[in-house]
Parts: sequence; C-alpha cells; structure tokens
Amino acid sequence: MAFCGRAGRGAGMADQDRERLLAGFADHLLRNRLADEKHGRYMVGWVRRFLGFPPPVPNATAEECLQEYLRALEREQAQDWQVEQARMAVTAWLAWRKGQAAAPPQTPKLRLAADRTVDPARALEAVTETMRVRHYSYRTEQTYLDWARRFFQYLVSTGNVSDGRPVLTEETFQSFISHLATRLRVAAGTQNQAFAAVLFLYRDVLGLEVGRLEDTVRAKRGHRLPTVLSTEEVQKLFDKMEGTPRLMAELIYGGGLRVMECCRMRVKDVDFGMNQLMVRGGKGDKDRSTLLPERLKPALRQHLERVRGLFEQDRAAKVAGVHMPDALERKLPHASTEWGWFWLFPSRSLSVDPRTNVVRRHHASDVSVQQAVAQAVAKAGIAKRVTPHTLRHSFATHLLVNGVDIRQVQELLGHANVETTMIYTHVAKGLRAPPKSPLDLLG
Repeated sequence: MAFCGRAGRGAGMADQDRERLLAGFADHLLRNRLADEKHGRYMVGWVRRFLGFPPPVPNATAEECLQEYLRALEREQAQDWQVEQARMAVTAWLAWRKGQAAAPPQTPKLRLAADRTVDPARALEAVTETMRVRHYSYRTEQTYLDWARRFFQYLVSTGNVSDGRPVLTEETFQSFISHLATRLRVAAGTQNQAFAAVLFLYRDVLGLEVGRLEDTVRAKRGHRLPTVLSTEEVQKLFDKMEGTPRLMAELIYGGGLRVMECCRMRVKDVDFGMNQLMVRGGKGDKDRSTLLPERLKPALRQHLERVRGLFEQDRAAKVAGVHMPDALERKLPHASTEWGWFWLFPSRSLSVDPRTNVVRRHHASDVSVQQAVAQAVAKAGIAKRVTPHTLRHSFATHLLVNGVDIRQVQELLGHANVETTMIYTHVAKGLRAPPKSPLDLLG
C-alpha cells in the first residue's frame, strides 16, 4: 500500500530513515524556535501519523494528502485544537523537507582545530555574524553570546582545555546542559534557553553535530498558573501611576501586549479608525492586530502631539532616522525619517546603535515600565508578584471571564497554539461567579 509519506517526502522510506528524518525535524523546530520541547514532541507525533496515512487517490499531491488526513482526524472526533496542531505540524514538515531539497549546504563560519579546540574570541565573533545574517533580534543575540561565554567558562573551570583553549565535544555539550540542571538547579526555561544557544554554536557556527541527547539531564518543567490581577487591582495599580509609564501600562493591559511589543510600537501602528493596534515582528517574528481601547484614544492623541514635537526636533537637528527592521533600511531609504515610522514611545535621549554605531533615537526602555509598575504595586499595597507581563495575563483572563471565545483570545495574544492560551481557562474558573444548583433556580 502507498502512503502519504511518499509524495516527495521519503518514498519507500525505511523506519530507521524515517525516524532519523523526524529527529532532524524535531531539531529544526527547536533550533528555529517554532516549538518548545513539549510541543515539538506533539508535532513530531502528528507528522509520524501523517507519514503512515494512506493517500486519498493514487499519486495524490501533498496538499491533497494533508486535507484528507485532517478530515480523518475530524471523523475520529479529534478536538479542534488537535486538528489545528496537526495541520501546523504537517505544514511545517512539508516546508522543512522542501527547504532541505532546495537549500545548498551551509559552510560553517568557523572550524575547530585538529585537537577540537576553538578560540573563544573568534567563536563569539562568528556567533554574532551568523545571527545578524539570519536577522535574529538584538536581545536574542546578546542572550546567545552570554550563554556561549558561560559555556566556555565552564569548560575552562572543569579542565576541558588544550593549550589554554576550550575543547568542544559531544560529551562537553551534554555535560554543560546536565550541569545546569543538577548543580545549578536552573529552571526548565533557563536550561532550554542555554540548550538552544549552545546548540546554535555547535551546529550553525561550527557545523558540529551533537548526536543523541537522551543521556542529557533536563530540568523538569512544573505546571505553573500565571499571576492575574482582579479588575479592582488593575484599577488600583493604574491609580498609582501617571504620565507615559501609565499610558504604556494601560496599553499593555488594554491590548494584551508584551512589554517589548509596546516599547517597539511605531506611530503608524495605532489605527484610531479601526480601533486596532498593529503588532509588527512580535514573538516568532509574527504580525498581528489587537484591541485599541476606546478610553485611551484621547490620551494617545495628546501623547502623539508631544511626540510629534520631539520628531520635529530630531529632523531639525538632522539626527539619523530610527532603526528599521531587516532590509527596509535599504528598500525604503527615507522611511526612517518619516513620521509614521517614528517610535510611539521614543526615548528621551539619543543613544548609539550597538549594531551600527550610529547615534539615533531609540524607543523607550522596558526597564522604565517595569520600574514604574513595581513602584505602583508597592504604593497600591498589592501583595502579588506583579510585572508588566502580569497585565497581559490579566487581559487574557478577563476576556475569557467576559465570555470571549478562546480562539479570539488566542489571535489577540498572538499564540501559535491554542494550548498555550488554554492555561488562562484554569485561572478564569476562579474568577467566575460560582454556579447555582438547578434546584435553587426552580420557582
């Protein structure tokens, strides 16, 4: 019998070859931050089922196989989120397999010496260069560089050196990741971050494979519910804030924004007519639209008048334009000095762009919002641990309590998987009015 796995995705594939490819696909999901370790396993499982699924007709296309596969899941009474997860998994698999065939092999930026050592300074330069070529965010770049430095320090401290230089092997990789969990007892998210960073150094910079990772000790991820404020606590918090920090906090809560999404917002991303905020290049480099609260419109318009004065001041002083994402600096050479591209929340002072050394105006720092929220929490006497991200959690939970469909909440938050959004349903249960017995409802 033919299977859907044949159509350009491994005809006549032996079980061993199929599992090898699926392992490569799992690494692709983790390396490119398309899924975390838990959801990556689920996605690989959906693809494994797809590869063994019979095609609807002989010589069926990949798209025809996928659609019939999804219909079969629906006939099995799979839940909507499961069907959607399967669709995303197979779509990602097909794109990955197509890219494998089309993409030429990449030459490592740096090679190990014969004794498997590397110069740390040159390795860090190669990490920076590789990440900038691939348009990683500046924050991700700094995080990966920090973990690479800590990895090299670990190798030196444990004696894995030759002629004073760190020795990189499969065993030293596994040892470092296990060390984080067993000796330093870091959280699961922290270890996953380190894993991705050092794996990037090995595979993408040095062209090294790390083999089987089953023996690596991984930190356990516990089940944690997010901290959520009640509507009364949100109001008490805002009452203790003022000025631009309050406006930013209200926008985070009113639109369910991540703090950096708020800081990086441009003037053109506020649509007063459609009551929308446009989030550009959010987590996972995805765009989305979310809610613009009606009650914030007057304050935002007043704020934009003040920002316009700062914009005109920069233009008169011939300050370099604002930072432009990716290749837009080249494609739209004058856009960086246009009003629409100016920051909605610009910094008060000019600073040096760390990537280009150009003096320009950056957006407001997330630290200022975090500090303002922390001070307001103390003044309001709120005993919970509250950060700006707590306002995003509260946005999602309050929408669910008010009866908004979870799919809409997922879209507003920008979650790739509805499973991520479902965590708020557990919190929302405690905020709803308790149900009444049907006996009490009788006349």
